[in-house]
Amino acid sequence: MTDLSAQHQTPDDHLDKRVLVVAGVVVLGSIMSILDITVVSVALETFQREFNATSAEVAWTMTGYTLALATVIPLTGWAADRFGTKRLYMTAIVLFAAGSALCALADNLAMLVAFRVLQGIGGGMLMPLGMTILTRAAGPERVGRVMAILGVPMLLGPIGGPILGGALIDSASWHWIFLINIPLGVIALIYAFLALDKDHVEPSQTFDFLGMVLLSPGLAMFLYGVSSIPEAGTILDLKVIGFMVAGLLLIAIFVPWALARRNDHPLIDVRLFGNKELTVAVVTLALFAMAFFGAGLLFPLYYQTVRGEDALHAGLLLAPQGLGAMVTMPLAGMLSDRTGPGKIVLGGLTTIAVGMFGFSQLDDTTPYWYLLGCLFVMGLGMGCTMMPTFAAAQATLREHTIARGTTLVNIVQQVAASAGTALFSVLLTNGLKGQESLEKSSKFMAALGVPEDQVESFVADPANQQKVADAMAAAGIEPSAMKDLLASIPADTAAVFSEVFLIASILVLVCLVPAWFLPKSKAEHGAAAPTVLH
Repeated sequence: MTDLSAQHQTPDDHLDKRVLVVAGVVVLGSIMSILDITVVSVALETFQREFNATSAEVAWTMTGYTLALATVIPLTGWAADRFGTKRLYMTAIVLFAAGSALCALADNLAMLVAFRVLQGIGGGMLMPLGMTILTRAAGPERVGRVMAILGVPMLLGPIGGPILGGALIDSASWHWIFLINIPLGVIALIYAFLALDKDHVEPSQTFDFLGMVLLSPGLAMFLYGVSSIPEAGTILDLKVIGFMVAGLLLIAIFVPWALARRNDHPLIDVRLFGNKELTVAVVTLALFAMAFFGAGLLFPLYYQTVRGEDALHAGLLLAPQGLGAMVTMPLAGMLSDRTGPGKIVLGGLTTIAVGMFGFSQLDDTTPYWYLLGCLFVMGLGMGCTMMPTFAAAQATLREHTIARGTTLVNIVQQVAASAGTALFSVLLTNGLKGQESLEKSSKFMAALGVPEDQVESFVADPANQQKVADAMAAAGIEPSAMKDLLASIPADTAAVFSEVFLIASILVLVCLVPAWFLPKSKAEHGAAAPTVLH
């Protein structure tokens, strides 16, 4: 096979067949990892019924996966240098597929959570390894275009996940959301074996054991605290504060250790922040991930809670966002390589803010053509934003820093996305609690003690009139006002969504501040980051 190092020296900046073949391997692995997160989110209600568990208990199927990602991502850079990217990538695929098979065989919730952790160990390595493989294959001068290719699974996951998950659960069973990963894993494994070059591993760098003891648990504890915020309803909860502070303390201790002169090969090379372009790109990416991925959970929830759509149709209604991104992403990747990412990212963020602001004007009867149009506009902006920002960071990396730098970027993106999801969950939950109609309705449901899907028939049964009357009294609802109260719930719920979307729009606009300092010309773009900063 062709020596990839030769491709770094070619003056031709077009993506040749060899790079596209490698990109196919990476995209397939990334689709497995990203799709799985959104597919499982659709099944949470099913898990509650199957395992007779609470929503907080089944949420561990998501939290366990996320914590495994946080633990393994810091190790990926060192492991890639030590064992080679091809070997490690294939190992990650095997772990992910094996974890998927075991998840499908789980007969209780504890087993499912444990096997999701195994899945997360494999899935956590797939994305940073894939970015490392692609960056080495294409070289810094073509990184914008290869990042655009890698953006495909990032778009398809949030859109295709709910559609696929809903279809599999409705037509077969929840087991198939995991079983589908097995044939995908086999194909990806064979593809990787045939397409990726043989590893040429140089003498191993020393392993930063102290860094691992500090950073991996620190990230896991911090993300666990962040993930607990929606359940607690406030950041001031003792468990939330305890885990977040403990995690941040470990991370804070890691930073001076990583910068110490005697630590030649830290687990995460924070010295890379000595490069302006990488630092600005990472800050932009962090704010963007908080705003975009955090607000991303609002769209399907609006469709389901306000408009009464099921998970499958809610997923289908998100498709325009992916279509919009597919229109602009290839062009944005090419222009990013030729002119620098600055102007493109600024334009993309502005476009996203316009589309997001459109959602801040919605109500419970907003026409679907308007909502789909706003999502398409957001997709156009997304295609010009996320992967060019990734590319801005990757373009500063060279052979000896690619694996460690890619790991650094992925950690920031993962932590920021998790923090954003928690932030918008709390904003939405607290907003809904503040609505009088929703508060009374919640009290009525609790006093009634009947599953939501049985309320209508229960209330209509004359034999239950006394219990219904008692429930209304407990909730402070006058019988004459019941009809108006029920009618006001969709409008009041939509009003909360619009307020939270306005906050998301403002946060997207905040991203313009660091994005302004991204390179706006090819001459500024892609200067190598220093390897030492004291």
